[in-house]
Amino acid sequence: MRAGYSARQWSDTVQRAAAADAEVAAKSRAELIRFTVAAILTLPMVAEMIMHTAGFGRFLPPLAALALATPVQFWIGARFYVAGWKAVRAGTGNMDLLVALGTSAAYGFSAVLAVADPWGMPPLYFEASSVVITLVVLGKWFETRAKRGAASAIRALMRLRPEMARVIRDGAEADVPVDSVVAGEIVIVRPGERIPVDGEVIEGEGDVDESLLTGESRPAHKRAGDKVTGGAINGDGLLRVETRAVGADATLARIVRLVEGAQASKAPVQRLVDRISAFFVPVVIAIAALAFLGWWLGGDDALGGLVAAVSVLVIACPCALGLATPTAIMAGTGTAARAGILIKDAEALERAHRISEVVFDKTGTLTVGHPEVAAVAAAPGSNENEVLQLAASAQSGSEHPLARTVREYAKEKNLAVLPLTNFRARPGRGIEGTVDGRALQLGNRRMMAEGGVDTSSLADRADALEADGKTLMFVADGKRLLGLIAAGDAIRPEAREAVSRLAAMGVRTVMLTGDNRRAAEAVAKAVGVDEVIAEVLPEDKAREVARRRKAGAVVAMVGDGVNDAPALAAADIGLAMGTGTDVAMEAAGITLMRGDPSLVAAAIGVSKATYAKIRQNLFWAFIYNLLGIPLAAFGLLNPMLAGAAMAFSSVSVVTNSLRLRRWRTSEAHGGAGK
Repeated sequence: MRAGYSARQWSDTVQRAAAADAEVAAKSRAELIRFTVAAILTLPMVAEMIMHTAGFGRFLPPLAALALATPVQFWIGARFYVAGWKAVRAGTGNMDLLVALGTSAAYGFSAVLAVADPWGMPPLYFEASSVVITLVVLGKWFETRAKRGAASAIRALMRLRPEMARVIRDGAEADVPVDSVVAGEIVIVRPGERIPVDGEVIEGEGDVDESLLTGESRPAHKRAGDKVTGGAINGDGLLRVETRAVGADATLARIVRLVEGAQASKAPVQRLVDRISAFFVPVVIAIAALAFLGWWLGGDDALGGLVAAVSVLVIACPCALGLATPTAIMAGTGTAARAGILIKDAEALERAHRISEVVFDKTGTLTVGHPEVAAVAAAPGSNENEVLQLAASAQSGSEHPLARTVREYAKEKNLAVLPLTNFRARPGRGIEGTVDGRALQLGNRRMMAEGGVDTSSLADRADALEADGKTLMFVADGKRLLGLIAAGDAIRPEAREAVSRLAAMGVRTVMLTGDNRRAAEAVAKAVGVDEVIAEVLPEDKAREVARRRKAGAVVAMVGDGVNDAPALAAADIGLAMGTGTDVAMEAAGITLMRGDPSLVAAAIGVSKATYAKIRQNLFWAFIYNLLGIPLAAFGLLNPMLAGAAMAFSSVSVVTNSLRLRRWRTSEAHGGAGK
């Protein structure tokens, strides 16, 4: 600092992801170089083997073949010795150990014969050991390319963040690096530019394209008071945005972290594969030893036994087995991210395909979450303006959507908000507070009953409003009823389609809400859910979800509020609406980036598609080994063909997984294995 420089911690998620992507790209280039060198050195030996088989004799002296094979074995193939030795020291086995053992046997046998008879025509297998190493390196290159392809969603997200931002500093516009912008600064975004930070529009309006963040193809119209997300494209308006979140706290950085975490995590089925592989390697080594002894002792043919043993070791390399699950998980989570579905980890992705019951919260999930005041009714001795003013004043301490609705309505009526003291929220019931010396209660029927407030004077009016699907807030001064306020929340236009898509998948739907029964049933009837559970306290939501799980259902909970977080955590899979609170998104295994409940079916669909790919990959990987090992042991496959088959199996598994990138949300209720 004394030298005139400032310091900044390099902890930005997007920068770190970019560095990781660059590292994978560099690794891919290195693998391609290794493969190219190995192929150039191996090609003369393969050509000689083909010509020799066709009866043209040999043109490579044994020592020349040894010179070509040695760098392939010990330079290009050094990685297999290092990794294999680490596995031995750890008391386990892996693919690299099998490659090292198999190729070393073929190379060592050939090297001894080449040195013993440098000018003759001894039976050499240099081409077999070199081809195996070359093909495995080719498989490694395909694997790194597959990882980059599956992580394309992360790269697309990283490209969204602009490098520079135009901010107001010292009364003038200045272009500065995005990393230097701090919360509270005003950012100017011109038409056609990407929004550099998360913030709130304070001036201007226009359409904003958020498609790469939320999967929503239609631009969202933004005006003063609306939130915008860094990375979205400003369409046709000049916006002044007050910065709310930067760096690792920004939405884009959080999305990248979620996708990275999901692609790096292991699914439960992969842990099973790892356990199988731990037993698989020693079994394969034993089979190779038995094949060698069988050929040698049975037919006095040590050479045939060596070829069979090498072939067993090579063809048994569990490359395809190791790639089967990770490549499918990476492709599935990347595809989901492009559709606006963020999956926290591989376990959530795998578990979602078994969902049998989806439990929806009502407000903000099946409804838009922006209620409007539908009616104000005063009890005898009060008037509507008094009821509205006191209610708005009492709710000045709350950020609940209904509280904001009441305050905005009072503002429209030019009613002043009075000072509030002794504010206290009562979850699942309402609020309490002192306004203008009056001890007010504002809440539902349960709260009124517990407080001994008689609501009979407005019973008929309340019943009619509830029958129309409205949510009621009674206002009382002590035990005296002052009136009620009714609010209506429009049903999301996608809600009915969401429920019908789940029904088509054989998934049962439930609505679990703290709202009154009549309002809940009106919404349930409109969208078509199978069951309604109303007037549930927040703490009871989690118990209800747990009860359903105990009864044998695989339960997904869909919600967006703080009060939904316990139920989201209690479910087999929690799905949080991205338009909701951070607490809900932290508790959920899956976040739906736009407020569209039809993405619930899409999330289940991508899980089914991914799990289908995993099963297909594992089936072919196991079948390949089960068929190939006996053929190799009986001498029906030479090492070179075994290496080619092993490489082909790995490529086929990767290719099958990458087909997931063509999956679309419209396939959610269609074939899972497409």
